[in-house]
Amino acid sequence: MTELDLHPDDVVVIRASEDWPEHLFRVSEVFDDCVGGYSVTGPLAGEYGEPDFDLIVRVHSRAH
Repeated sequence: MTELDLHPDDVVVIRASEDWPEHLFRVSEVFDDCVGGYSVTGPLAGEYGEPDFDLIVRVHSRAH
C-alpha cells in the first residue's frame, strides 16, 4: 500500500509540529498520499484527521 505498508487499525506515531505535539494516531483508511483516522493521544485525542505520510515517524503497533 505504502512504503510503511499501513493497514486499517494500525497505530502510528505522528511527528510534532508547531500546532500539535507528537502523538499516536489510529489509521482507519489508507489513501494515495495520506492516511485517515483518529488521534489516540494528546490534545487532539478523538479528532479525525488525514495526515500526509511524511508526518508519520514510525508504526507504533500493527492491527494483526
